[in-house]
Amino acid sequence: MSTEDEKLLKEAKKLPWDERLQHKNWKVRNDANIDLAALCDSITDPKDARLREFAPLFKKAVSDSNAPVQEKALDALLAFQRAADADVSRYAKEVCDAICAKCLTGRPKTVEKAQAAFLLWVELEASEVFLESMEKAVKNKVAKAVVPAIDVMFQALSEFGAKVVPPKKILKMLPELFDHPDQNVRASSKGLTLELCRWIGKEPVKAILFEKMRDTMKKELEAELSNVSGIARPTRKIRSEQEKELEEEAVPETTGASTCDDAVPDAPMEIDEYDLVDPVDILTPLEKSGFWNGVKATKWSERRDAVAELTKLASTKKIAPGDFNEVSRTLKKLVTDVNLAVAVEATQAIGNLAKGLRTHFSGNSRNLLPVLLEKLKEKKATMTEALTQTLEAIHKAGCITLLDVIDDIRVAVKNKVPLVRSLTLNWVAFCIETSNKTTVLKLHKDYVPICMECLNDSTPEVRDSSFSVLTAIAKMVGMKPLERSLEKLDDVRKKKLSDMIGSATDTVLSSAPASTSGAATSAREVTDSSSMRRSAASMLSGKKTVHAVAATKKSGPAKSTGTKKTDGGQQSKASAAAEVEDVEPAEMSLEEIEERLNSIVKTETISQLKSTVWKERLEAIGILKQDVENLTELDKSAELLVRLLCAVPGWSEKNVQVQQQVIEVITYIASTVKKFLKRCVVLCLLGISEKVADIKTRAPAMKCLTAFCEAVGPGFVFDRLYKIMKEHKNPKVLSEGILWMVSAVEDFGISNLKLKDIIDFCKDTGLQSSAAATRNATIKLIGVLHKFVGPDIKGFLSDVKPALLSALDAEYEKNPFEGAAAPPKRTVRALDTASSSSGASSDGLPREDISSKITPTLLKNLGSPDWKVRLESIEAVNKIVEEAHKRIQPTGTADLFTALRGRLNDSNKNLVMATLSTIGGLASAMGPSVEKSSKGILADVLKCIGDNKKHMRECTLTALDSWVAAAQLDKMVPYITVALGDQKCGSEGRKDLFDWLSKHVSKLSDPAESLPLLKPSASSLMDKSSEVRKAAETFMNEILKICGQAVVAKNLRDLPSPTMAIVAERLKLSNVHEGLSDSVKMVTTSMSLPSKGGLKNAKHGPNDRGSNVGKAASQRGVPARASVTMISSQDSLQSQALFNIKDSNKEDRERRVLVRKFKFEEPRREQIDELKVDLFKHFREDVSLRLWNSDFKRQIDGIELLQKALPSSGKEVVELLDILLRWFVLRFCESNTTCLLKVLDFLPELFDGLKDQSYMLTEAEAAIFLPCLIEKSGHNIEKVREKMGELIKQMMNIYSLPKLLPYILEGLRSKNNRTRIECVDIIGYFMDNNGTEVGGLLKNLPSVAALTAERDGEIRKAALNTLATAYKNLGDDVWRFVGKLSDAQRSMLDDRFKWKAREMDKRREGRPGDARAALRRSVRENGSDLAEQSGELVSRSIAGSMTSRENFGYADAHMVPRQMATAAAGPADWREALDIVALGLPEQSVEGMKVICHELTQAVDPESSVLDDLIKEADRLVSCLSVMVPKTFNFSLSGASSRSCKYVLNTLMQTFQIKRLAHAVKEGTLDNLITELLLWLLDERVPLMDDGSQLLKALNVLMLKILDNAERTSSFVVLINLLRPLDPSRWPCPTPSESLAVKNQKFSDLVVKCLIKLTKVLQSTIYEVDLDRILQSVHIYLQELGMEEIRRRAGADDKPLRMVKTVLHELVKLRGTAIKGHLSMVPIDAEPQPIILAYIDLNLQTLAAARMLTPSGPIGQTHWGDATSNNANPSVHSTDAQLKQELAAVFKKIGDKQTCTIGLYELYRITQLYPKVDIFAQLQNASEAFRTYIRDGLAQVEKNAAAGRTPSSLPLSTPPPIASIPSPKFAPSPVHTKSINSKTDCNEDDPFRGQGDSDIRLQSTEQQTDRFQSSGTLDALRERMKSMQAAAVGGNFDGAHTRPLASMNGNMLHGGTRLDGEPQTQSNIPPMDERALSGLQARMERLKSGSMDPL
Repeated sequence: MSTEDEKLLKEAKKLPWDERLQHKNWKVRNDANIDLAALCDSITDPKDARLREFAPLFKKAVSDSNAPVQEKALDALLAFQRAADADVSRYAKEVCDAICAKCLTGRPKTVEKAQAAFLLWVELEASEVFLESMEKAVKNKVAKAVVPAIDVMFQALSEFGAKVVPPKKILKMLPELFDHPDQNVRASSKGLTLELCRWIGKEPVKAILFEKMRDTMKKELEAELSNVSGIARPTRKIRSEQEKELEEEAVPETTGASTCDDAVPDAPMEIDEYDLVDPVDILTPLEKSGFWNGVKATKWSERRDAVAELTKLASTKKIAPGDFNEVSRTLKKLVTDVNLAVAVEATQAIGNLAKGLRTHFSGNSRNLLPVLLEKLKEKKATMTEALTQTLEAIHKAGCITLLDVIDDIRVAVKNKVPLVRSLTLNWVAFCIETSNKTTVLKLHKDYVPICMECLNDSTPEVRDSSFSVLTAIAKMVGMKPLERSLEKLDDVRKKKLSDMIGSATDTVLSSAPASTSGAATSAREVTDSSSMRRSAASMLSGKKTVHAVAATKKSGPAKSTGTKKTDGGQQSKASAAAEVEDVEPAEMSLEEIEERLNSIVKTETISQLKSTVWKERLEAIGILKQDVENLTELDKSAELLVRLLCAVPGWSEKNVQVQQQVIEVITYIASTVKKFLKRCVVLCLLGISEKVADIKTRAPAMKCLTAFCEAVGPGFVFDRLYKIMKEHKNPKVLSEGILWMVSAVEDFGISNLKLKDIIDFCKDTGLQSSAAATRNATIKLIGVLHKFVGPDIKGFLSDVKPALLSALDAEYEKNPFEGAAAPPKRTVRALDTASSSSGASSDGLPREDISSKITPTLLKNLGSPDWKVRLESIEAVNKIVEEAHKRIQPTGTADLFTALRGRLNDSNKNLVMATLSTIGGLASAMGPSVEKSSKGILADVLKCIGDNKKHMRECTLTALDSWVAAAQLDKMVPYITVALGDQKCGSEGRKDLFDWLSKHVSKLSDPAESLPLLKPSASSLMDKSSEVRKAAETFMNEILKICGQAVVAKNLRDLPSPTMAIVAERLKLSNVHEGLSDSVKMVTTSMSLPSKGGLKNAKHGPNDRGSNVGKAASQRGVPARASVTMISSQDSLQSQALFNIKDSNKEDRERRVLVRKFKFEEPRREQIDELKVDLFKHFREDVSLRLWNSDFKRQIDGIELLQKALPSSGKEVVELLDILLRWFVLRFCESNTTCLLKVLDFLPELFDGLKDQSYMLTEAEAAIFLPCLIEKSGHNIEKVREKMGELIKQMMNIYSLPKLLPYILEGLRSKNNRTRIECVDIIGYFMDNNGTEVGGLLKNLPSVAALTAERDGEIRKAALNTLATAYKNLGDDVWRFVGKLSDAQRSMLDDRFKWKAREMDKRREGRPGDARAALRRSVRENGSDLAEQSGELVSRSIAGSMTSRENFGYADAHMVPRQMATAAAGPADWREALDIVALGLPEQSVEGMKVICHELTQAVDPESSVLDDLIKEADRLVSCLSVMVPKTFNFSLSGASSRSCKYVLNTLMQTFQIKRLAHAVKEGTLDNLITELLLWLLDERVPLMDDGSQLLKALNVLMLKILDNAERTSSFVVLINLLRPLDPSRWPCPTPSESLAVKNQKFSDLVVKCLIKLTKVLQSTIYEVDLDRILQSVHIYLQELGMEEIRRRAGADDKPLRMVKTVLHELVKLRGTAIKGHLSMVPIDAEPQPIILAYIDLNLQTLAAARMLTPSGPIGQTHWGDATSNNANPSVHSTDAQLKQELAAVFKKIGDKQTCTIGLYELYRITQLYPKVDIFAQLQNASEAFRTYIRDGLAQVEKNAAAGRTPSSLPLSTPPPIASIPSPKFAPSPVHTKSINSKTDCNEDDPFRGQGDSDIRLQSTEQQTDRFQSSGTLDALRERMKSMQAAAVGGNFDGAHTRPLASMNGNMLHGGTRLDGEPQTQSNIPPMDERALSGLQARMERLKSGSMDPL
């Protein structure tokens, strides 16, 4: 080697390992691999930190392109693997992949070493990684690489076994290898298959692989399988098992126990074939096979074939789990099929399912077991066999256990069929025999009693089966559990059981000796077979039979001979643990030596060695050398040979050549034998040391000493040499011996040396020697020690002479400290545990115990109040450490650290810095143990990093440097993680800490320890301080270097997506997508283009947002045509959607954006970064690139794209509005006017679009945009100011004025005078257009007034103008709102107000405040104080849910109704006012409602022509107002005044006070209005509003007005419809306290109360309503319920149903049988008949029975086809008869003075319905006066009807007699005078007070009839009616149908006159019970006189 190469290699040794291993010079890399191998061989501790440092190096090292270097790299890897433990398996994947890629096609030696490395990875428990690499290797296209891969899998499987190397993956690789084109690959794959057969059996391999082979391959393998025999056993153990075995051997065991262990071989491992195969889905093919149709077939053959198909499908090894419940139920039926073939097939199918599904079939097995056991009664052999096999399969598969089926067994053993009992017990015996002991111990208590009972069975087979079960139990758990039970047996049975148990035990014991002998045989086989490694192809035929290999714990070598670690280190550890070697040689005579060596060394040779002739001795030693080299078993004779050479020729030999030969022979022996005994070293050491002193023999002697060190360790050799060299008289022995020590330390390092002894030897002997050569040699030795130990060694040599110290310092410079970077060149074959263990510490240097010096006084003084005493105590601690050579033990330091911790919080900063220095010194002196002794003081040290003084932070970092050098950074990480998250650690402290971490993180022993620091670092990337962000980024890049991108990405996946995207962009994580969510993938992908630019040098100010994109192209040097490419790619983007809202989460973004609510702040860097992430995530790429560009022209292009998409993307814009607003804020902060004007042109369009969608800004959106807009509204360019002012005014459309004003108020405090002027002008604008009382404007007046004191004249002028506007609206009241002002301010205001009054007078606008006063006067005069109580807004926060209802186009639930400015003068007329109300804006609609109220007041006169015009608009008016009700209430609930609520209720009140207007309201509108009013009555939030009680009262009064004046038919129909459950969407969100059902109940109660109000006055309004429509509503309600629901509700006292019955009852009572004429809208001919018909029948008959009605037809009539209105083809006769009947009844009413008015109205109605009928033809027998009275009465009724008057209010004169004959003498019954009968007994309380909280129970005569109404179908109802009718007439009812009762006013008469003049006979119906009648009359009186109480 040339001098240059030597120099290069020497220089390279100083480089770090990674640089050496990747050096461009192959010699450097080669040398580095050799050094690395030597260093790894010297490492004895598997936990050594250096191993973790080396692990990542091998990935590249083994991939070296230079073959020799690659081979050396594999040597280093092997040494590393032998030294390490299973913890390094984390690096196995990358190394294995590299070996697969580069090493398997190399030199044969390289391939062999690569295979050895693979096997060591398996030994290090990385078998999964190994097999994954093999999967890649066998796919290599080069066959040369595939064969070694198969061979290494073969070796791994044969050595470690199938337990360590899972066969499943190998089985998956083999099929494609069988068809490989290369024959060597095919041969190797066959051999691997045969090896698999040895481990998992032939059958599983055949089942899995043979179906995938070609026939020729099958035949070849079948032939080879015959050579495979025996059971395979592993010959090599994984590392953890080896260590466990050594620990067990180290524990002393009794002789008997060890003998037993040796005798019993390891049980062969059972491989379950089930685990090797993939599951197969059988349900899908079963469905397709027609199984379900087949099992239902009538032919048994078809059923059998269907089940056979299932049996075939289920015969697969492993079935995929699924829903087999239906299959099991089907099989359960088929097992009991009458056809035996079907039953057998079904039974077999169950067995196959159990085998294939195993535990997944357990539930179904439990259900099938009773059927299977019952089926055992079948005597057919085929069935019995199938059942037995299935039952056994169910248990074997683990589907059931005997513990689970004890109940089924009890039933089966009591079956009357003996065969069932015996076979069941046989199955139980089988189950017990195949169960483990633990299971049997649990179940024997249940099964022994069963068996004992069965021993008494009359059938012998059952008794025998029972004995079998007991025998099986005894075999498993012994006789003890059976003892008590056996006592009950007689002697005969007891003897039989004992014999059976005894024979079974003998059988078990007789098999034991055979296994023992087998173990011995296998042990011998291990020894023979492990001597050489075989290839997979060696398994093939032509060879001898392959036997299974077995191993015992202590038989044969545990691992392959190829692993050096096993041969040397592990065996020496075992021997050292077992016994201590005797190092002192015993005496042995030469004769004895000669005798023992007789077979090895010739006698002549020994004789010649004794010769005095040196040539003979030389010849003899040469012969001996040859003999020794030819010996195969040198170990046995090594000691004897050494003894021989020490004796003859001996160390006194004078001939140099002979001496050299003797030393060479001894060196050969020491380096060749596996274990060189220490006593051999002792025999030679003295002589060798003397030969070292001789220059002629120095070289071989030193080489011999080095060989001794390799054999027994340098520690032992050094210890022996100290004494020899000290005592020897020849100074050369000392000096040359020390020089050899120098070379030995360089070769072996210090890991095996006792440093204290060597330092003491150097100080006491070497440096004290008078010989200069000795001193110089000692100085060299100390210098070499310094290279390994470091500067700490100086502390032990401080008392040396100054001259020597200077020489030592010079030597230190020649040998700088390298530490772990100085690897040993040689390794020790046999580690000496005694010599290698250090008595002092881990680095070997001694440490001193200072606990005695840490006195209580010292600890007390550390806490002294005197700072000087505290300082002295700290210095005393430093002195103690110095005296201990800065090497101390941790003993007694815990209290010291506690005392020092208190000083870290000292008020004297100088003491704190001194304490930090002391703590650093203690850490350096104590070493790694400081971590445990310090009691967490590091946390307090890290707090000092937050100090604002630089010197303090520097002291802290110095202490941390000392700490990390002593205790390693990985121990400090938890404390540092907490410190980084501490808010008290300032930005400077965090920056310094990150810088410090960046320097030290690479020194981590395990890079993974740094991962907890990632998240705090990522959070610091969002820090306000740019220095902190930069330092954190640098640190994270360092982590990225040592951990890799994949690990970093994986550990950062929990971060929020935007933060993660920023981290990914900063750190350039290319593979970040592997560990992150989809959303971040998209963000980072879209950001990849702009993020490539120059972010590093850009200053991120407000004027260069997004400048990185513009700089990207130039900095990367992209060609000019790249832009063309980008444009063309953008063309393809046009087809994509502009917005992407798929993964948008607006609420999450709004929570994440932290902004001050009112005050504007410049956007921070992290906010800009988040905006960038969101922009690229949710906008199309070309738009994002334009918007995020430094070129304003590109930004304008982006805005234009947005403008084009705006009309068609309303929904998307709303979802992404917050992102757009944040981007606009950035543009507002820039100085580019062109882009700003473009933004200001776009924003009005955007806001108009939002207004059209009725969208209101959220609080977060407003907080993002409004502060910036307000602040920037004072722009220095007038055009920009104007546009911004208009924009603020437009904001009122999408953000309520009360919420907008606080932002404007904050603008009044701005430092920019123009901004303040603009804000004042805007307040004036709002006052002028909306009034001073809107939105809280009055509250801003003090702030505006305060500006009149400003120096700036423009501000004062703007403030005075705004206050003048307020004065115009308020008049002199304005002084109440301007706050405290100075006299000068008041004077200015007074002058301005006078000027304003003059201006108003000139323009004829009236006086200031007149408009407000007129409004209040109008409100008071019209009773509209409910509409407005105060002009001042009172903002209140309403508790509870603020969610509004979504109701038929109302505002969205979360939106506050938008504001809109209207003209100051208000609407000009009715139509304009109605249009304003129709807009649905609460505040602006007030102006419209004022005009409407005024118009309504003018139109009170019914004859007014104005009213006719208003009637046409009445429905539209009420419709608009009904929509306004929820909007105004929601608006008030959001914090605004209740003014608009009062106005809308007042307007509705005035509308419904006018009856003609009320009648003009359509039914649909009335429905909406009544629903809304009732819902707000029930809303719990209304009482909490401003004036909530008044609003409730107004709602109640309004409802009463509606019920009084609205069209009654519509009211009835609407209310009956509302009895149904309300649509949930119309309710507010249900509160936790109330469910929807409870709220519906309350709503129904209110509706019922309204119906009660209408029903009470039904008698007087019966002719105002359309009975047909009401009956239709009742019909629909009843039909929707159905009879079943009606019966259920009747039993539950359902109020809505009872109310409907009450309305129907009242109608029937008032109209009698004429009610049947009003069923035109009811389908009476439908089948089944409508329910309403039965109720009408029932009411007619009950009323007739109660003498409250005289029906016009037969009582029992049930045929409804007679009604003319319902019969499609009525006969003329039936129509005439019906009409005559009705007219007769009407004339009777007219003849009665009490009912004459009603009679006339009924007659008038008949004339309208039947205009062609001549009613006077029916009055031929009546008097002329009566006919005249009728004629005049009809005329009067017609006139009244035209005027809209009711009959009850217009009394007519008393009618004359009907005929000239006298009237009957029968006086009418008192009941006939009552106009309302059987009415509901109602609660007369206000139905609306308390919002439905009163419990109203309707009590009416229906309570007497409900039991009939709810008793069944229509027929049943009719039967009940007939029986009730019969009961009423009391048995004298026979002729009732022949004598119809006369009808008069719908009541029963005792007598009267018939229409033909004949007197009517008295009715047979007896009178009602007087008590019942009086009660009924009383209720009717209350009902008639009652009215709703005022609210």
